[in-house]
Amino acid sequence: MEQIHALGRRKAAVARVYLVAGTGEILINGRSLDSYFAEDALRYIVNQPFSVTKTEGQFDLKVTVVGGGIKGQAEAIRLGIARALCEVDKEAYRSTLKAAGFLTRDAREVERKKPGQPGARRRFQFSKR
Repeated sequence: MEQIHALGRRKAAVARVYLVAGTGEILINGRSLDSYFAEDALRYIVNQPFSVTKTEGQFDLKVTVVGGGIKGQAEAIRLGIARALCEVDKEAYRSTLKAAGFLTRDAREVERKKPGQPGARRRFQFSKR
């Protein structure tokens, strides 16, 4: 199997995922999964596509992720992994990944701050006099 490339995005995070057949090693920006994501919840998010498709330990990953926070980066990696798995075997994995919601790009972005107010929706306190 040749190397498969996929892209995942979430908020401001962009993850490039390179998937090859292997033993389950995951490298993110040159660091292991455990050292990059200290929280168990974030490691769980990254491994969700493998657990849903029952392919744990079958593929090696090399991931380059930039931008955003750690939660957005983890979810961008999840989308990239799901897209890469679809390219490996579309008939076997696509339906399960789609049912789990891992192939849908979460389009929610931060709303911009408007001029003349302290935030996107927040207003300064109104004073009648």
